[in-house]
Amino acid sequence: MIGVSKLYCGTVEPSDVLRYDRKSTRLPSRLLQFSADKTPVVVWNVTRVCNLACRHCYAEATPDPAPNELTLKEGFYLIDHLAEYGVPVILFSGGEPLLHPHIFELIARAVKNGLRAVLSTNGLLIDREKAVRLAGLGLSYVGVSLDGLATTHDQLRHRPGAFNLTMRALSAAREAGLKIGLRFTMHRQNIHELPGIFNLLANEDIPRVCFYHLVTYGRGRNFDDMTLGPAETRQALDLIVDQAVKFQISGHPREVLTVDNHADGPYLYLKMKQTGNQRRAATILELLRLNGGNSSGRGIGAISWNGDIHPDQFWRSITLGSVRDRDFAEIWHDPNPSLLNALKNKKDYVTGRCRHCVFLDVCGGNLRARAEAATGNIWGEDPACYLTDEEISTDLINLNGVA
Repeated sequence: MIGVSKLYCGTVEPSDVLRYDRKSTRLPSRLLQFSADKTPVVVWNVTRVCNLACRHCYAEATPDPAPNELTLKEGFYLIDHLAEYGVPVILFSGGEPLLHPHIFELIARAVKNGLRAVLSTNGLLIDREKAVRLAGLGLSYVGVSLDGLATTHDQLRHRPGAFNLTMRALSAAREAGLKIGLRFTMHRQNIHELPGIFNLLANEDIPRVCFYHLVTYGRGRNFDDMTLGPAETRQALDLIVDQAVKFQISGHPREVLTVDNHADGPYLYLKMKQTGNQRRAATILELLRLNGGNSSGRGIGAISWNGDIHPDQFWRSITLGSVRDRDFAEIWHDPNPSLLNALKNKKDYVTGRCRHCVFLDVCGGNLRARAEAATGNIWGEDPACYLTDEEISTDLINLNGVA
């Protein structure tokens, strides 16, 4: 996760992070990406069932729940353990989590245990009553997926009227006092909607937006032809940065982030250097080093509806164990040689352009799930990296951040 507004617009400084000792239990949610202990944020796909059938769904959600989903008792035990372990955030996802028969009880249990509970939803089921109930439970944040404005969103979601229901959800959640934000996955069928999405943020008073780079996993494997090329990605980032700056200048800032392509960090740094603002460029680089790049298997982990543990929510071909057999923390810190241990030292394993990239320490080798999907090798190059050979081989700033 790359905080465009934090890094480029200067809404966060290294001192903001360091005053909390970079401990995940102490950091405010907006600064968690800079934690040093990397106690993982856990994404729990609580159910496989969904009321949509999106073409790019990484979880390959279905109209019916999986037959082996965790029981309520198992879910309570899992939440209690994650809280005791010190997980800073639990993100309830799916499928569509609001279709889980006990989702409100699970959220309540998480909040009662001191966890920051987050909901990732398509929004179709959130009306005023549900929004008030979620707010009353102490839910920290609701991230609502949106694929574009009305026509584009309804087409990509294969559901007429989906856009209007999503907007109803955002309005109801905001009125109930919940923190809300958009989740927009970028690809060739909706990239033209970026200006409209920013207008929506302004007109609907939506304070946060996450722009996801497409991960071709699950049903997304059949979506390769829609992946943005390097030039298209750079154009998209330029527009995102420009709009974030405009929001900041207007005095009505929005939190703007990109997700699932850590090449965005070096790109922001290089873009700032081109403006001549060497001091801010150095600060961006310092914050990127505090972030550490992709944290699959370190700062983020995922649990499937059947209890299987994955390095992140997209990398479902890799199963590290099951919470039905061992506690999450025991699996996460298994001292035996494993993929998790390797992910903590990716520099020793990545190949190709990644291995010799001068930004490897701030990118973290990008998304291994995407590299595996594209090359069959988990340590291969991530094809979504859009930086040029010259950009990744030229160290434009020394290790102390002085130009």
